[in-house]
Amino acid sequence: MAIRRWRKLAILHKIETDYGVDAAPVAADALIGSNVTFTPLEGEEVSRDLILPYMGNQGVILAGLYGRLEFDIEIAGSGAAGTAPAYGSLLRVCGLSETITPDTSVEYSIIEDGQESGSLYFISDKVQHVLVGGRATMTMTFTPKGIPRFRFTYQGLIGTITDIGTMPAVSMTQWMTPLVVSKANSVMSLHGWAAVAESLSVDLGNTLTPRFLIGDEVMAITDRSLTGTAVVEARDLATVNWFDIALTRARGVLSFVHGKTAGNIVEIAAPKVELGRPTQGQTDGVVNYSLPLMLCPENGLDELVLTIR
Repeated sequence: MAIRRWRKLAILHKIETDYGVDAAPVAADALIGSNVTFTPLEGEEVSRDLILPYMGNQGVILAGLYGRLEFDIEIAGSGAAGTAPAYGSLLRVCGLSETITPDTSVEYSIIEDGQESGSLYFISDKVQHVLVGGRATMTMTFTPKGIPRFRFTYQGLIGTITDIGTMPAVSMTQWMTPLVVSKANSVMSLHGWAAVAESLSVDLGNTLTPRFLIGDEVMAITDRSLTGTAVVEARDLATVNWFDIALTRARGVLSFVHGKTAGNIVEIAAPKVELGRPTQGQTDGVVNYSLPLMLCPENGLDELVLTIR
């Protein structure tokens, strides 16, 4: 019997038409990820606690089982303005709507009603785990000299676990090569200041709740709280006073644009960002501030818009 190799992995993902009904993704629906952590059977262990005339482990019953997959996806465009990126189905199961403007852009905006779900096949060297009714949350991280990445946490109801004869024929042709975060490729503005920043991270903050009930089983997004952190190079207070902004609870705009060429531009827009308590640090002997970010809604469902163009 042959060994199974860890490096031989594939992830296939497709939006479901009906919740929890396997959408049967194929190789063309593949996700190219990295840094994978897979928990095949998440859930609860129910103890029987029987009264018996002897001691010993009575075993448990497994209940409320679901699967969890965590992985990174490189942040890049689709290759053509107005074309959804290859990872678009993941954003949609994060409770984001996808609006395509042909030849211009694809916009992902927050929704609470009509959230979509997905079917995910995780294939580890010819053993296939199927998750259905999947939903997710994600973070975005941008660090200079590095590849920007999404970190997705995906949870779905347990489908089948089977041997398959061969690995799927996954192609990378629809995936763009990412641009490193840099002065040349990235522009950030926070509360009106053209930022000189060491990093930016944004956390969508979905609460993923497995609901196992009589008559229904669902992976639900039951709450959302968008947060983030910006590490910025310190300036004098006359240039930008982060302490005053934090103390007055002022709300301002966060804008981050990564990429210069149509087809490989990713833009983050948040209209009402509050700051938490700034903390002072240093890198290379240069003073910096770490700024906790709270992305607040302006009129509801608008605390973040992600645009691929």
